[in-house]
Amino acid sequence: MNRTITRIAPTAVELPRLRKVCGYVRVSSPKDAMLHSLSAQVSYYNDLIQKTRGWAFAGIFTDEAKTGTKENRQGFQQLLEACRAGKVDMVITKSISRLARNTVTVLQMVRELKALGIDIYFEREKIHTISAEGELLLTLLASFAQEESRSASQNVKWRVKQKFSRGEVSSGIQMYGYRMVDGVLRIVPEEAEVIRLVAQYYLEGLGGTRIMELLNEAGYASKTGRQWNEHTIREMILNEKLAGDMLLQKSYIDDPISKKVKKNKGELAQYHVSQSHEPILDRGTYERIIAEHTSRVLKYQPNPTTRKSYPFSSKMVCGICGDHFRRKIAGSAPQYKKPVWICHTYNQRGKKHCPSRQIPEDILMEVTARVLGIPEFDSAVFAEQIQTIHVPAVDRLVFCFYDGRIVERTWQNRSRSESWTDEMRQRQRVQSVERSGK
Repeated sequence: MNRTITRIAPTAVELPRLRKVCGYVRVSSPKDAMLHSLSAQVSYYNDLIQKTRGWAFAGIFTDEAKTGTKENRQGFQQLLEACRAGKVDMVITKSISRLARNTVTVLQMVRELKALGIDIYFEREKIHTISAEGELLLTLLASFAQEESRSASQNVKWRVKQKFSRGEVSSGIQMYGYRMVDGVLRIVPEEAEVIRLVAQYYLEGLGGTRIMELLNEAGYASKTGRQWNEHTIREMILNEKLAGDMLLQKSYIDDPISKKVKKNKGELAQYHVSQSHEPILDRGTYERIIAEHTSRVLKYQPNPTTRKSYPFSSKMVCGICGDHFRRKIAGSAPQYKKPVWICHTYNQRGKKHCPSRQIPEDILMEVTARVLGIPEFDSAVFAEQIQTIHVPAVDRLVFCFYDGRIVERTWQNRSRSESWTDEMRQRQRVQSVERSGK
């Protein structure tokens, strides 16, 4: 019996997969006209994507009143998350400068998304980054955009310098005790009373820690609404604005791309404006405070320039209380002593005031090295790339890069046995033998 096998062709036709397309829109000014432009652009991309055959609408991501050089924008980060989650095949945006003015940031994003098979289309330049020539053209155009950003930054610096030379103050000054009203600092009476109380305590000989405790016990709220800390009190009580003066250009932005703020230590001119506003403290009281501070520095820190700094110093911020982490040698017995990083509030006042947790320095370095993608911790690479490390919970670390990236990691403390060295184990064996002999 001869069997016959006949192939029956499938009748169902596989439908082509729709391309998931989203739009990204950013305006750099909160003014009504610019926000109207934002609304118009959102409507434009909405219609364009939904009316184009073969495209599926994957959303519109927006940012308002943010600079193009600092990429920690909410809409920008949401866009990246959607791309990494596989929800987007192509991104449409108006121009390279709308996405970012920093060449490094643009190219990092383009390469990351290109590796994921995601195309970015810049309408003004008519560039598809997924094409072979796209990245070359993009590198050239992004370089021009970066130079435009630097030029704009220089223009802003020139205008600020001219304002400072005329004694005009910035409208963005925020300080406990004052509010800026029509370009002039006005006293906030209830906050001014707290400042006068702090001045009284300080001149009576109380230290920052004790003043902090008294203010918190009395229920006085700080500028942030959180509890007071020693650093805040010291910065507040030494500010020349309390005496009615203004020292302009205490800090400056050195690089328009990273936007890193540096303390002015003589690199740029400063401008002292006397009697620029109503004082909270009289001149005599303020001068006694400065003299008292100088006396304490000479007494307790006779050579402050020799104070050692560590890679993580001033970089780690407690997300629970807002204070900074500091380095400390922990452990009672010599064999257990090791450097750790601990919240200053927790260290000074205990878990009742901040339930944070100390982080062993070796573990902190290991996690940081993995985040930076290097085999072992390098302080120079860390200082160049990481702006701050936020510690929002006992086992979480949030790394904020200068280029706007945010990376979150968890950490876990090793057991005591894992943290022992061969030398420590040998010492323990000897001690056990000695105890057995006795």
